[in-house]
Amino acid sequence: MNFIKRVLSTVTGLFVFLFICFFLLVIIGVLAGASSKDSIIVKNNSVLDLKLDFPIEDHQAKTIFKEYPFLDEHEKNGLFNIIDAIHYAASDVKIKGISIDNNMIMAGVAQTKAIRDALLKFKESGKFVVSYGDFYTQKDYYLNSVADTIYMNPVGVMEFKGLSTERLYYKDFQEKSGLKMEVVKVGKYKSAVEPYLENEMSENNREQITVYLNGLWTEIKNEVSQSRNIPVEELNNIADSLLGRTAVLAKESRLIDKIAYHDEYVSAMKTALNVSNDKKLNVIKIADYSNYSYSKRLVKTSKNKIAVIYAEGQIIYGEGDEKNVGQGIINKSLKKAREDDKIKAIVLRINSPGGSALASELIWREVELTKKIKPVIVSMGNVAASGGYYIACNADKIFAEATTITGSIGVYGTLPNGKALADKIGINAEQVITNKNALTYSFFEPLNKNQRKFIQEGVINVYDLFTQRVADGRKGLDQEGVKAIGQGRVWTGKDALNNGLVDELGGLDDALMYAAEVAQIENYKIKEYPVIEKNLKELIQKLGIIQSKEELLQEEVGIENYKILKEIKSMTEQKGIQLLFPFNVEIK
Repeated sequence: MNFIKRVLSTVTGLFVFLFICFFLLVIIGVLAGASSKDSIIVKNNSVLDLKLDFPIEDHQAKTIFKEYPFLDEHEKNGLFNIIDAIHYAASDVKIKGISIDNNMIMAGVAQTKAIRDALLKFKESGKFVVSYGDFYTQKDYYLNSVADTIYMNPVGVMEFKGLSTERLYYKDFQEKSGLKMEVVKVGKYKSAVEPYLENEMSENNREQITVYLNGLWTEIKNEVSQSRNIPVEELNNIADSLLGRTAVLAKESRLIDKIAYHDEYVSAMKTALNVSNDKKLNVIKIADYSNYSYSKRLVKTSKNKIAVIYAEGQIIYGEGDEKNVGQGIINKSLKKAREDDKIKAIVLRINSPGGSALASELIWREVELTKKIKPVIVSMGNVAASGGYYIACNADKIFAEATTITGSIGVYGTLPNGKALADKIGINAEQVITNKNALTYSFFEPLNKNQRKFIQEGVINVYDLFTQRVADGRKGLDQEGVKAIGQGRVWTGKDALNNGLVDELGGLDDALMYAAEVAQIENYKIKEYPVIEKNLKELIQKLGIIQSKEELLQEEVGIENYKILKEIKSMTEQKGIQLLFPFNVEIK
């Protein structure tokens, strides 16, 4: 009897707990809905605080909950929300200037350039841009170098040293552990799988990394040179000798203007705005201002629309979500946009290293169907490589930033193999087959000649199709020409313009301007896709009521070790032939 009482008590407790959780979620949803963007107040004589210490994505996708619409989310803090807010601030009489304060910017080089360009445009209004840093990373300084006055903490540190990247190689690890990757690839520069085949970097790989790193560094130096009036040769010397590593050295090198503490920085802004030192400076955060300005900058007089479809993340076969590009959500978005009579043109914004060859082909097909009805223009972000380039190649026009990484026209396939590991620990796999090719692959057996031949054939077929798709989509390039600049090699946007892989250098604004031009419209609204559907369980996980296994792993092994585990897991889970950027690059 006591046992039954304990069971009933436990069940009752669970029901009460779940009810309380649900009730709290309802209250949170109602409160969130009640706090409308109109409640954000911008005071006179305000400074816009451009603190970008959160992950910046091109698009903050609209998230909807079918069962609980009051929980729908559509925050306006994506890259282009930030840029639009900066543009709006230029004409907002309440905003007197922008403060870039202590950033550790979490964005790619092309994204950072896009924000920097928006700040340059903002300065044309005559309003000030100032910056302060306790610590300037190289990307922070690239952004902040646009400021009228750059402040640095007296004991602050600055990175200005040139670009670098590092790649781990696993060949010896495979031999020692007995766990290896079977690799089939096409393209001498397709180096995503090189770490499984070699112990050191190949000359081809070193060549392409050197070329695109120098390309990015050249762009950064040129822009810093223009903003700070420091010759490029002098900037190289500063980087080589680390002459910006302290506040004193940075000032002597003219990288910064003033050495001061943060309170002195704030006081200087007060003086510029005629605010007495005992009064509080009116500051509004960029995330709040983005939400505030969004509805105010809509063009309400036009029925015309341009769709912007964001393809951000690795390309996977399936539906996709806010972190991954699936043919499901992208193709639905393309279909909705082309069937909406009010939408006159489509801009496909790509920020993807590629992934599934099949999903890339399916998206390519939907673009092909769509451009027969409406113009499709591509805008490339930080990276639009391999499968990311595949889904771009047949657009009517392609825009890329000078610092975009693109190309990587190559193909590979990988299969994990544990034969040697199994032998070491005493596992033997035996197979029974009805036909000689019935067993196409076993984790416990190395690929035989026949299996490798068929996989190689599939990889070559995909490469031929890929290069033909590019040749058909790019005017002035035939398939042989594509193969000559393909081979898995990556290019900066500037180099891609020279070899015909892109049509023009520019950002999303330039792509939208061109889209409006070819659609022959002047005023228009922007309709953003995709819309992500979620369920309540995902929301509970997001709130931390249920912690995901990924979060637990990060806590246990640390973020850096988790990245390595995630990369190895990703490689073992890839199904089918892949069109993926050669490697996971972290430029430092």
